Amino acid sequence: MSGRCVVITGAGSGIGAACARRFAAEGARLVLIGRRRDALQRLAEETGGLVLAGDAADGATWQGFLPRIAEYAGAIDTLIGCAGGHGLGRAGETSDQAWSEALRGNLDSAFVSARACLPGLIERRGSMVLVGSIASRLAGPGVCGYTTAKHALLGLMRSLARDYGPRGVRVNAVCPGWVRTPMADAEMQPLMQRYGESLDAAYARVTAEVPLRRPASAGEIAELCHFLASDAAAIVTGACLMADGGASVVDLPTLAFERLENA
Repeated sequence: MSGRCVVITGAGSGIGAACARRFAAEGARLVLIGRRRDALQRLAEETGGLVLAGDAADGATWQGFLPRIAEYAGAIDTLIGCAGGHGLGRAGETSDQAWSEALRGNLDSAFVSARACLPGLIERRGSMVLVGSIASRLAGPGVCGYTTAKHALLGLMRSLARDYGPRGVRVNAVCPGWVRTPMADAEMQPLMQRYGESLDAAYARVTAEVPLRRPASAGEIAELCHFLASDAAAIVTGACLMADGGASVVDLPTLAFERLENA
């Protein structure tokens, strides 16, 4: 990836920041996009790169970004779409505004970013990796907007792979389960308060039925994004790589038998 232009949305923390560190280690020319300029600046001091603060879901914002990216690094070789957010609540409890915000943060951000980067990716026969979630395949409780947007993200990925593969662009997705990030740390707080336990214990609780019995690190997910973007995955497109510690292979109705054996 040395010398290649890698655009990362949602770069300010978590998986996006880990991706920046991973690609910087190989000499990529980074473009760091996110809402929080201070976080991006701190990351740029560590990894180098062009800081562009703004909303990745806004087409007009991208029109301002693209000339700056071209001046900085030329055409875009890779897009890593990490921008995302919450979408909490059951359907009956979700307002129009909350629904729109969930789709904008988790789906529109990927679509608008992909659309903006496609000319460069076509020129360079580049690659795109969209970061989904285990919620792209399964439904958790009370996260209707998030689940719907993350499911739709796979449809977007497959459509892009189908339409732009003939022009040399590869598009794939990574779908993590629990990952230790600031956002997931915040989601552990109700468990910590309810059971009076530590953050580590809360993560152990939510992964107790996961075959690998642990959450991922952001760095582990960044490694997968790097692989899919690299020449090592040159024949791979339209793929969804589950990175959930095996959670999605668990047959829930048989858990009672496993607990019986371990009693």
